[in-house]
Parts: sequence; structure tokens; C-alpha cells
Amino acid sequence: MSDIVSNIISLKRQIPLSVRLVAVSKTKSVSDILEAYSAGQRAFGENRVQELLSKKDKLPPDVEWHLIGHLQSNKIKYIVPFISMIHSVDSFRLLTAIDEEAGKIKRQIDCLIQFHIAREETKYGFSFKEADEMMGTDEFRNLKNVRICGVMGMATFTDDTSVVRSEFRDLATHFKALKDKYFNRLPYFKELSMGMSGDFLTAIEEGSTMVRIGSIIFGERS
Repeated sequence: MSDIVSNIISLKRQIPLSVRLVAVSKTKSVSDILEAYSAGQRAFGENRVQELLSKKDKLPPDVEWHLIGHLQSNKIKYIVPFISMIHSVDSFRLLTAIDEEAGKIKRQIDCLIQFHIAREETKYGFSFKEADEMMGTDEFRNLKNVRICGVMGMATFTDDTSVVRSEFRDLATHFKALKDKYFNRLPYFKELSMGMSGDFLTAIEEGSTMVRIGSIIFGERS
């Protein structure tokens, strides 16, 4: 049994069945991804469109691709035909561009609204006020080719678990508030995507439904 397979088996013992695992395969080889696939893993997360496109056709067609990195508008058209979910919707302008490109091929794209919950200024995302204001507009309600399935956020990179827990708790609060106000009767608004290799257990304790894990599965980034 390879290290990647045993890592996935070990990881799935720690993750409740109600939580989806997205294996972060950025910088990893096609052969590494195939090892994870052989262990039953189907959802993989990539940061860069170009890297994703270079791998996609070399892997089985039932792989679910998740775009988890910052997405540039001019790259949307390359992924809308096949992407399973875009986690990193960090502006209304980007959401509108996804809607427009998806409409051209008559496809509805599952998206998550990315929140800025960390202390680092370098991370992207909405504030709760910005997301709330956006969802209250006719322009947002008129989008037909995107389906908002939940929210995503990345905690501060720190060893202080109390900081990380507080940020995840804030995101869970935002998720519930948006669900109650805008998506209460919509069963697809269910994803609270938070937690990575260093903090996924804390994220799960705070209600995460989807974790994005790379280095625990594949080893440190190349």
C-alpha cells in the first residue's frame, strides 16, 4: 500500500461521513492523483486554471474538479464546461462573469462565496456586510447560471488554536445568517467549506461540511 493510499485511509477515519474531503492536488503529479483515486478519492482541488487543464484529460472522467484558488475572469471560460464547484467567488464581478460564461453553454455552476475571516490582509473574500448587501440586490437574484451552495473561508496561519476556532465560528455564524435570510428553503445551500491540513479537526468541531486537505495526503508541496 502506498503512502498516499494509507494517508487517505487514516484521514477518513478522522473525518465524519457528513464531511466531504477535497484532496488538494495543486503541484502534485498525475500519478500521485491516480494513487489517491485508487483509494476511492474523487474530489480534487486545484488553485490554478492552467495546471488544472494540464491534468484534467490525463485522469478518469469521473474526477470531480474543484477550483479553490483565486480565479481571474479571463480564465472562467476554460473551466465552466466541466468544473464541479468554484470555491473562491470573492467578488460580485467574478460571480457575474461566471454566470455569463455558464449561460453561453447552458450550464449551472455550483459556487461558494469566499469570506475574508483571517487576520492576514493577503487573503481574498467578502466581509459579511458586503455579502449581505450583494444578496439583497435584484442583480444578484437575477443570476440564473450560478447556484450558491454555501460559503468558504481560510483561517489565519497561526499555531494559536483559539484564533483559528474564533474565525471558523464567525464563518459558521455568517453561513447560518445567510441561510436563514436568503436560502432557507433551498436544500443545496449546505456547504460550510473550512479547514485544511493544519486545522481541519478544529473546523469540523465548528461545523465544517467540507475540508480541503493536501499535505496530509500527498506530503509537503513540491
